[in-house]
Amino acid sequence: MTSVRPDAPRGGFAEPPVHLPASGAGPHTIAGPVEGTATSVPNPATSVPVPAAWRVLVRRVVALCLAELQKLRHDRTELVTRAIQPALWLTIFGETFTRLRAIPTGSVSYLDYLAPGILAQSALFIAIFYGIQIIWERDSGILTKLLVTPTPRTALVTGKAFAAGLRATSQVVVILVLCLLMRIGLTLNPLRWLGAVVVVVLGAAFFSCLSIMIAGLVLKRDRLMGIGQAITMPLFFGSNALYPTRLMPHWLQVISRVNPLSYEVDALRGLLVGTPATLWLDGCVLLGAAVAGILGASALLGRLAR
Repeated sequence: MTSVRPDAPRGGFAEPPVHLPASGAGPHTIAGPVEGTATSVPNPATSVPVPAAWRVLVRRVVALCLAELQKLRHDRTELVTRAIQPALWLTIFGETFTRLRAIPTGSVSYLDYLAPGILAQSALFIAIFYGIQIIWERDSGILTKLLVTPTPRTALVTGKAFAAGLRATSQVVVILVLCLLMRIGLTLNPLRWLGAVVVVVLGAAFFSCLSIMIAGLVLKRDRLMGIGQAITMPLFFGSNALYPTRLMPHWLQVISRVNPLSYEVDALRGLLVGTPATLWLDGCVLLGAAVAGILGASALLGRLAR
């Protein structure tokens, strides 16, 4: 008489054993009811599609830009205070030097020549102190929470950089309104102004990443504030924002050629005033500087969380 296990089904035949692979292995293989056959069951840990890196990057950039828009909406006085400095440069400095005719600018009036430089300067002043916000986020614990998420550091820095570019874009609106009120001869072509927005965003992205790199080195807000003030004016006066490069001494011309702000101003003048400009070179330099800034800031971001 044949003995039957208590847990066996009727008929005395037990089901074949189920063999599962170790955790982290490929798809599970379960022995089928027929000898020699197997059924593959996908492993949930490996079958979930992982979003592409560029999708994560775009989502992070969009999220941080929307957060920046929320800040601007809740603090609209910043738009007014940010408009004071470019207004003073255009109304006092620009009008005075236009009457003096001390700086030769060819067939373009000095006020028209100056306006794109003041636009670039306003965006620079916003972006160069953006690292202070990063240090504040470190002190409040926000940065640590962001760094423990699966989001790559390059995506976080890129989002911060373009959020700074979005904040600097507000200066484009301010300059446009001032130019209309002062009857400055800038183009009203919307496509050219759209190109100007792209140029301002790329420039602000680089200078905000430069500020984040400095923040990763000095780690303190007061030190960053001092260094930012120390390098802002040399960057501004070492560019072609106020005067043509040909009027500079030779040593200053060398500095101007390696200064990203000079390429930003050159592109803005070509788009808004119509002066001769190598837009492809300006765009390549600004894009390359922004990418290099993002990589450098990503490498130093971890120091802020220690």
